[in-house]
Order: sequence, then C-alpha cells, then structure tokens
Amino acid sequence: MPFIGNQPALSYTSFAKQDFTTSATTSYTLDNPVTNENEIALFINFVRQEPTTAYTASGTNLNLTSATSASDDMYCVFLGKAVQTVNPPSGSVGLSQLSATGTKDSTTFLRGDNTFATAGGTNTPAFLAYRSGSNFSLPSSPYTKVIFNAEKFDTASAYDTSTALFTVPSGQAGKYFLASQLFMGGASSSRFILRMRLNNSSSLIFMDGEKTAPCTAFASTVASLSVGDTVQIDAYQQSGSTQGLDYSSTAEINYFYGYKIIE
Repeated sequence: MPFIGNQPALSYTSFAKQDFTTSATTSYTLDNPVTNENEIALFINFVRQEPTTAYTASGTNLNLTSATSASDDMYCVFLGKAVQTVNPPSGSVGLSQLSATGTKDSTTFLRGDNTFATAGGTNTPAFLAYRSGSNFSLPSSPYTKVIFNAEKFDTASAYDTSTALFTVPSGQAGKYFLASQLFMGGASSSRFILRMRLNNSSSLIFMDGEKTAPCTAFASTVASLSVGDTVQIDAYQQSGSTQGLDYSSTAEINYFYGYKIIE
C-alpha cells in the first residue's frame, strides 16, 4: 500500500532481561533505572506479577509486597528499555534533517552541494613589517625599494628586514592579501606613488598618494603567489629633492603586511 513520508522498514527489537538471586527479602536492585513499576514485567516462579499490587519500582529500587525465598526463581523484563537498529531508506533524509556535529563553535558546516567541510583555521603565513628608528631616505624621481627594518610579527620568518622582501615559504602557495602604507610628512610632491612589485619585475598594484604635505599613500591587493615568489614595496616621489619617509616611536606609519587567505 502507498505511504506518505518514509516507508516503514523492518527493524529488530530486543528487550533487556535481568535474573535475580533471591533470598528472604522484599528489596532488590534493578540493573537499569525505571520511572515506575509499569516499565518492567516481573516474573516469580514463571508467574507474571501484577504491577503496583505485587511490586513497586522507582529508579533502580524494586520492592515486593511479599518476601521471596531462596528457592524462588525471579526475573524481570525491561519493557521501557528496547534497542532497535534500522537504516533510513535511501533518499529519505533531506537537508533539514542534517546538521553539523559539535558545539556552537563547531568548525564543521554543510556545503551547498550537500557535503561537509571544515571552516576556520589560521591565516598563515602572516607578517607585519614597519619602519623603525629613523626616517627612510627617498630620492626624488626614481623608484626606490623601501626597507622596513622591524617587524611586529612574522609567523614563518617570510619577510627579510635586510633585503626588504617577502618570500612565499615552501608549501604555502596560494592567494595572499597584501597591503602597505607610506607616509612622507616633510614636503609636497607633484607625484607620490606606492608600488607593490612581484619578483622585482611586474607590478601587483601601484597607487598615487596625496601630493600635499603630509603625503600618504596606501595600497592593498589580493594576489595568487607561488612558492619562492617575492614581493617588495617601492616608493616614488617627485618633490625635486631627497625626502624622508617618517617614522614614529609610538605607531607604525610606514608598514607592509600580508597573510595567506584560507580557501
């Protein structure tokens, strides 16, 4: 016959049974806790006893109205404790019946294609380098590689403060978010440009900054990088004389940072 919803499937049920070692007493202990006496069928000498009248039960306590003797045969069947196993029919479970396991902070989630994936993790390698201790001398007109000589953090030692290069570590190819800011406070310039350069050959991005002192330029991008690729920051100013990229003892105003994006 037709059914609405899941078609009933065969299952196999077994009830737990407990045999007692009898003695001249009315009190026994059950192997499994019950709510009341109606959740067990008690047999004494193969005769089923009437709940409430012949016995009461609560939790693991079983109390008889009349005491047994050592020669009695007594056992019970737990009517409320049944175990059955049945697999749901193929195609019978929808998305509304699926949920990620774990706590509210679980990193497991259900994709749109009905497969499970793991979210979270860390955006590493990651680094933040900055200018510290002194201004950086920036000649007029030519592009000059900026030396960020200090770091706040560098999870993979991927940025070299001596060569001013970020190098993609082994096994860490992928998409990276990269950003930099330059600050020249001493003079106005007809051009003030920040350039992010890949492998000292091609520009990932360049950005014109403010031309009136103090001059600030900021640029950010996402780039697909291979192992061994290098990224550097170049600066260009056209004030007509050498200027300095300022530094601050209380804040990082000339900096370069980046991290790998989790995919």
